[in-house]
Amino acid sequence: MSYPGQAGFPPPAAPYAPGTPQGGGGKSKGLIVGLAAGAVTLTLLCCGGGLAYVAFNGDEEDPKPVASGSATPGPDGSPSATPSADGPESPGPDGPTNNDAITARYASEMSAVCDGGPILNAAPYTAPAGSKAYVFSNSPDRPTFWSQKTVSSAKPYYAKSADFATVSVIGCLKMVEGSEGTPKKCQYKNSEDKVVTVDYISSRYTLTFHAAKTAEKVGDGGTVNAPAARCPSFISYNKVTMKSYASPDSGTIEAALDRFLK
Repeated sequence: MSYPGQAGFPPPAAPYAPGTPQGGGGKSKGLIVGLAAGAVTLTLLCCGGGLAYVAFNGDEEDPKPVASGSATPGPDGSPSATPSADGPESPGPDGPTNNDAITARYASEMSAVCDGGPILNAAPYTAPAGSKAYVFSNSPDRPTFWSQKTVSSAKPYYAKSADFATVSVIGCLKMVEGSEGTPKKCQYKNSEDKVVTVDYISSRYTLTFHAAKTAEKVGDGGTVNAPAARCPSFISYNKVTMKSYASPDSGTIEAALDRFLK
């Protein structure tokens, strides 16, 4: 008796590929099918490269699938996706319902509230009295960039950066469009020891208070001036426009916090 691989045993027949035309007339069609398959493979590789780029350039873990399924024959015999029992459950009543909600890791990330993003790990807001608060101001040059404003550590609503999870109120200072005053010409020496003239600009801001955990507005703080009557000792300016915008007045900010959080 002969076994596969031994002398005298006939070689196995080449596997038949379904859908491949038989005979000499199918060569051109087979070539077209092969080119189409190659194009699909190239597309998948390109997509894979795009996913790898996102994964390697982000700080988060690789994205997890939101649903999974298994291929089972459909009514016409073609595969169809069926839900897997291992898929994620829908969020319960306590789960986040706002797609912009985040879990803050640093005090600076609490500024997401000013863009409508709730902070999941913030302290719940119940009443103004006894609340801890942060205040952020946007930049006229970059309206979506927020910088934290300092308040006196003697204030009852003051919270250290490490204690950001105890904060329940976020104050948002947004510059009033078109409120810029006449620029004040201020001269400084730059890093190359050359004298430069900077336009120091005053403006006005509106202050609103929001619940950190929900991003809902809970109060108004009125208008806060950003005066530019005197050139500051140190200045940060845009090297292209040679402009610098004055910061909102700290004393007015604290007065507004005192009124709201009393």
